[in-house]
Amino acid sequence: MSTLVVYDSNYGNTRIVAEKIGAEIAEGTAVVSVSGLTPERLTGVDLLVVGCPIIGWRPSPRMQAFLAQLGVGTLHGVRAAAFDTRVRLFIHGDAAGKISHALERAGAHIVAQPHGFIVEGREGPLAAGELEKAAEWAGAIMPTLHR
Repeated sequence: MSTLVVYDSNYGNTRIVAEKIGAEIAEGTAVVSVSGLTPERLTGVDLLVVGCPIIGWRPSPRMQAFLAQLGVGTLHGVRAAAFDTRVRLFIHGDAAGKISHALERAGAHIVAQPHGFIVEGREGPLAAGELEKAAEWAGAIMPTLHR
């Protein structure tokens, strides 16, 4: 099974979460930055996990640009999940939910609830326990692949 974790990161926190998720899903999972990524790179991918920080209540501009390239049916047959990194606020936006919807519009089958991981302050670091939560979330994705 080919697995790809795609992320965007401004201060490194989302990259750290993406790497943890990739390590938990399967050995050999590719973890790549969205910068310069084209939809052609998704050919042959069975599981796609996508994440970025919340910027202005939505996914980062680089992630939005990438998601906009995904046409209807582009991800047919691909299982997918989405996450974001966010500051703990009363109102914080939901990049993961927006990413999940974009992946679903492109034809992906969503296999996990979108999830947000907390960053302390604008630049981080990740809040205590968030990497463990990322590992747990990634571990919950694997059983869905055998349904």
